[in-house]
Amino acid sequence: MTDEAFAQADPEWLALISSAREWLSGPLGQLLLQEERRLLEDELGRYFGGYLVHYGPSAETPPAAEQVQRNVRLGAPLPGVEIVCEEQAWPLSEHAADVVVLQHGLDFCMSPHGLLREAASSVRPGGHLLIIGINPWSTWGFRHMFAHDALGKARCIAPSRVADWLNLLGFALEKRRFGCYRPPFASATWQSRLSGLERLGNGWQSPGGGFYLLVARKMVVGLRPVRQTRRQPLGKLIPLPMAKVNRRSTEP
Repeated sequence: MTDEAFAQADPEWLALISSAREWLSGPLGQLLLQEERRLLEDELGRYFGGYLVHYGPSAETPPAAEQVQRNVRLGAPLPGVEIVCEEQAWPLSEHAADVVVLQHGLDFCMSPHGLLREAASSVRPGGHLLIIGINPWSTWGFRHMFAHDALGKARCIAPSRVADWLNLLGFALEKRRFGCYRPPFASATWQSRLSGLERLGNGWQSPGGGFYLLVARKMVVGLRPVRQTRRQPLGKLIPLPMAKVNRRSTEP
């Protein structure tokens, strides 16, 4: 795939994805992706079916679901992307995928609602949607507020808010996990010294991890209203006179 933009692409969107990809290739992004891969591999091992669709700005090859026949990467026209598309124009039919993974897709996008609707529409009933995002209630979210790099451009949407959106789209939240408890220090020495935080955080599953993973299952399908046939009027009911009972004639 080429780095050159295709004619219909939004230049602002392409610049955002490119900057996010560059940041994820740096030391902080690599630390985040390393911890995310561990959780993703654990989750994806449970699924099977025909298609898994991955959408996200990372340049790294994402973990695959071994029991899914075809793993496909969607996204901007950058190396590693197999099917080029914009965030709200996926070339997939409705209910085409068994599993869809949005890995930092909502963090780096032009329209979170639009992207989430597109991903949700692609999941078959009973299929799963996995969302990874930067946790705003963490040291990574705190750094985001003051960063001048691509992390500063991230949306960092709270997991509770994303869960509410999923509920409106007919998904049931099955799992919420967190990871990467080390603070965003670029120094490899400090990352090595603080590696023990990962064991403690993962053991307690504290909500203060640098990223969150939401696992949701699609429960409903949009229904079309059934056209009701017009009922024929039955006419008016005429009350009939009631017979009077002669109590004297009934007594012995």
